[in-house]
Amino acid sequence: MNRRAGPGTGAAAVLVASVLWGTTGTAATFAPDVGPLAIGSAAMGVGGLLQALMAGRGIVRERPRLRAQWPTVLAGAAGVALYPLAFYTSMHLAGVAVGTVVSLGSAPPASALIERIADGRRLSRRWAAGAALGLAGTVLLCAAEAAQGGSGTGAGSSGSAGRTVAGVALGLVAGLTYAVYAWAAHRLITCGTASRAAMGAVFGLGGLLLVPVLLLTGAPLVASWGNAGVGLYMALVPMFTGYVLFGFGLARIPVSTATTLSLLEPAVAAVFAVAVVGEHLPPLGWLGIALVIACLAVLTAPARRRKATGTPPQQPLPEPDLAPVTAPAPPSR
Repeated sequence: MNRRAGPGTGAAAVLVASVLWGTTGTAATFAPDVGPLAIGSAAMGVGGLLQALMAGRGIVRERPRLRAQWPTVLAGAAGVALYPLAFYTSMHLAGVAVGTVVSLGSAPPASALIERIADGRRLSRRWAAGAALGLAGTVLLCAAEAAQGGSGTGAGSSGSAGRTVAGVALGLVAGLTYAVYAWAAHRLITCGTASRAAMGAVFGLGGLLLVPVLLLTGAPLVASWGNAGVGLYMALVPMFTGYVLFGFGLARIPVSTATTLSLLEPAVAAVFAVAVVGEHLPPLGWLGIALVIACLAVLTAPARRRKATGTPPQQPLPEPDLAPVTAPAPPSR
């Protein structure tokens, strides 16, 4: 990837990451005996530790900057550790559709609020229009799946209102923690830390926090080759590769835009459920996917030229550490 790449390339990287994240629900169906805490801690924990390992030299080189911003690093790591536990448990309790929509749908407004309070960033009408389309699309996807009885082991199958409420609450926690670690990584990058080192530090420390959870709940992952394969896939592909791409994107676009673009994930998850698992998606669901695609079109379309008296377009942030690196120091619902 070109170190001089601009916002368009950053948005594309986030979209590819969202496609990878959208495969996690389908992958989890191949390991039905593995609980949500084990899946979450394995995927995000192992993926985070791999990011730290691959960014080791960069983290050492950026140590003075990271130490100077240790509260931001700790906040991001806490978000990384809490997000998968809340996200996968939310889907387990409330169902895949509701858990995914609440978790991902609440992340863009949470990111916007954090940016507004912490960075004083004003949100554009273009972002508001794109976010509205994306949220409407994810809600329609949720309604479409709920109309056919939902999926997963959540409240749709048990009929428990208490489980649904708990799942929605955890979904809101997941959306907030997603926004927190995305903001923390973006903040480190904008303050001069190379994106690989920033992501490695935040996700590596978050991965360490998830190790005890994995040790306590991860026995089913090694009970069969199939379960182990699912765990490795989720750690290496959606989490490790996905968040490397996400970090590349965060160096070039605002957090609120990145989290809104990630609304592609539930649409991808729905398509994979139809194509791989054999689920049926009614017309309402396809309309939801169309609205999500419209959201992406609004947010990624080239901006019109500004007048000479207007505010200049946002410039890509400098990223000195994104050029390909030779071994032993190669470049994350």
